Amino acid sequence: MVSTPDDPTSPTGAAVSDDREVLGWLEFGEASRHLASDVVAGDFTPDVVVAVARGGLLLAGAISYALGTKMCGSINVEFYTGVDERLPEPVLLPPTLDAPALASKRVLVVDDVSDSGRTLALVRDLLLEVASEVRTVCLYSKPRTILEPDFVWKRTSQWITFPWSALPPVTADETGAGR
Repeated sequence: MVSTPDDPTSPTGAAVSDDREVLGWLEFGEASRHLASDVVAGDFTPDVVVAVARGGLLLAGAISYALGTKMCGSINVEFYTGVDERLPEPVLLPPTLDAPALASKRVLVVDDVSDSGRTLALVRDLLLEVASEVRTVCLYSKPRTILEPDFVWKRTSQWITFPWSALPPVTADETGAGR
């Protein structure tokens, strides 16, 4: 389900530049609430919300609060190594999710974007081995994805700048640590 149109002038959509889609914190809040509403409207009540770390962590938290779902977890996957740079295949990283604890549970997998869809497919397929039902939700979906999320806020072909990764990591030099 798409909650907002691809129109860049949409009042609930993210700002769009010529080369990037830029999501701000206010739009993130609106989008996460909208996605939670879509999950409810889709007649899905998850027992557990699982974030694909790191990109899905904040969205998973926001959606779990909006749905009133207290059971949350995360699964660590590395795929992107830089802007439009990735490993050959997504790789699970430790610590690993306690998959047996998800037996017979309805699981909502949350990530920031289904770009190629390979990370989302890996996590969904892994959880389908133990869970009774798995659905997926992402802020964004790209045209080339191999896995269209069950719930998506917006579709774009642009590179996305998320508010949590828009700035470089904080360094000791910036903070004055070690002086």
